[in-house]
Amino acid sequence: MKNWLIVLCFAASAYPLAADEGMWLFNQFPKDRVEKKYGIEVTQPFLDHLRLSSVRVGASGSFVSPDGLIFTNHHVVLGCVQDISSPDHDYVAKGFYAKTLAEERKCPGSEANVLLQIDDITSKVKAAVKAEPNSAEANRERRTELVRLENECAANTGNNCQAVTLYGGARYNLYQYKKYTDVRLVFAPEFQVGFFGGDPDNFTYPRYCLDIGFFRVYENGKPANTPNYLRWSPDGVKKDEVVFVSGNPARTERLLTMAELEYYRDVYYPFALKRLEAGITALKAYMAKSAENERAAKDVLFGLENTYKALKGRYAGLEDPHLMGEKRQSEAKLRAAVEKNPELREKYGDIWSDVSKALTQARENYRRRALLEGGPMGSSLFRVARSVLRLPEEKAKPASERLREYSGSYLRSLGNSIFAPMPVTPSMEKVLLTVYLEQLQETLGAQDPLVKPVLDGKSPEAAADMYVSNSNLEDVDVRRRLAENVEAGTKSDDSMMRLARLLDPEARKLRKENEDSTEAVLNAVKPKLAEARFAVYGPGELPDATFTLRLSYGKVKGYENARGQEIPYATTFAGLYKRATGTLPYVLPESWKGAKSELNLNTPFDFVSTADIIGGNSGSPTVNAKGEIVGIIFDGNIEGLPSNFEYTEVQARAVHVASQAILEALNKVYHAQRILDEIQSGGKAAKDAE
Repeated sequence: MKNWLIVLCFAASAYPLAADEGMWLFNQFPKDRVEKKYGIEVTQPFLDHLRLSSVRVGASGSFVSPDGLIFTNHHVVLGCVQDISSPDHDYVAKGFYAKTLAEERKCPGSEANVLLQIDDITSKVKAAVKAEPNSAEANRERRTELVRLENECAANTGNNCQAVTLYGGARYNLYQYKKYTDVRLVFAPEFQVGFFGGDPDNFTYPRYCLDIGFFRVYENGKPANTPNYLRWSPDGVKKDEVVFVSGNPARTERLLTMAELEYYRDVYYPFALKRLEAGITALKAYMAKSAENERAAKDVLFGLENTYKALKGRYAGLEDPHLMGEKRQSEAKLRAAVEKNPELREKYGDIWSDVSKALTQARENYRRRALLEGGPMGSSLFRVARSVLRLPEEKAKPASERLREYSGSYLRSLGNSIFAPMPVTPSMEKVLLTVYLEQLQETLGAQDPLVKPVLDGKSPEAAADMYVSNSNLEDVDVRRRLAENVEAGTKSDDSMMRLARLLDPEARKLRKENEDSTEAVLNAVKPKLAEARFAVYGPGELPDATFTLRLSYGKVKGYENARGQEIPYATTFAGLYKRATGTLPYVLPESWKGAKSELNLNTPFDFVSTADIIGGNSGSPTVNAKGEIVGIIFDGNIEGLPSNFEYTEVQARAVHVASQAILEALNKVYHAQRILDEIQSGGKAAKDAE
């Protein structure tokens, strides 16, 4: 069986995949398969250049000039736009354009990472595990080795190093990133066109969104030198064209057992959706009270609604008898093949029962663990309080014993985030915390030994007011002082720090119990499941997404929706103006109303392809066979949401903004000549500005 991992990189086409399925590793891309199907030769220089031009920046993005200009989505830059906005300068509503380098604005806490190298560390990690495979000790030994390898890599190279688990632990890679921490905003359109159609149109198609934005990364106060960048296609996207999408899909669950799928269906998704729905309802009521409330909460509401709709679509997949029937049949087929072979039965026969047993305890305490370890959704103050409380305690431990987010590359990113300036809107924080405290009270009970001291005889609303009103964590200096040592955090009288302290002991306890029981078993069993699949089907099956760089490909083409309507591959500016009814969320900014007569209304605006994507792919560059930009991913359609568990190209589509529309809008709506010159002339605008 050892040879399967060796063959894995070279036999990517051995496992039968459906249509254009595949979020491929850059070191496992099926060049032969693409050439056979589409007649396109994918060379190693093409792959290397695309990898080095791709950027992980919150989600996905790409360099589009040699001077650090990053092309991504409006909803990816939205957090920065919100951070630099104020009641006097509402860049979310009005948009932002830096006409000179000097006007580019720093994005607090942001960073950008470029994947430089991938190394296989599987043998090192497996050799480090000496304990009984299913034990908590084996889990700790595994984590210890992963952290050691990350730290060793960082010390030797100066790069940001991250260990990546593939196939549930059948394989481990070490990714080296070039990290930029000086990220500045260059351009963002108005929210009303960047998210035209709002939540009703989100995860649908046809769409009419200019969901684009531009960052720039700096080094030593100057635009970074980025020789690997993507050039703009002079022709733009075309119907039936083959395209490639390079990005960071966050998570897929296509290799889960039925026990895991049923756990998500019965436990995880219902509770997560209930929590999100409560937050969305409360935020909408808050935003309706004033224009300033709406401005302050817009980014948070977008995040909650986007997550809710994505999870709702995935949940629908798990409730679909056809999808679950196919999953059940697929698992039964694999189990039958294992049972027929005495050697495989001996090695892998207990996998499914082990997984099922491991999930029993996870089912029992999931809601309590989710509330206590997850904390209040959307609250910046609580996020900072917990991080500041835990940071000195975790740093005092050996790296191998720390919580994962306080070790290796994660620790460096955490510090960049929690010590960055951040806007705090106390009234919104109170609303978000009230929702959380209500959920604690409802789910755990008012007499729960943890809930009682948290509420301290107050209503959830009164308690939230107390915790927010008496906190000074919006002050970076206060955060730094509290994070200096354990005592500073544990003795602080800051109210939000007190709340973090009340929740922390049991949150840590529940997390550790889950790591030592459910996680330990799954980390030992899931690699065996992958090996069983390799033994039965061959080694070409893809690993699930891990928010690391992958490459998808597909064809630009429309589809037939559930009502039997033919949906064209692209929309146009003409369709946008027809869709703009003048009633929210179908209201165009004044800039677009005034530019209508100047625009070519037949310009392709948004388009769809069969490229296999998932959340995290937002901002992924879409390139043609020459490696030229023809679009950018910003969404998927509702039919594609169950692709989290199973891909199909019958109706599932990736949704892109067309490169032609971007040039037309930058030119005739925004008169953003500096950006146009830079993306079309290789960095001339940035150099001239210096």
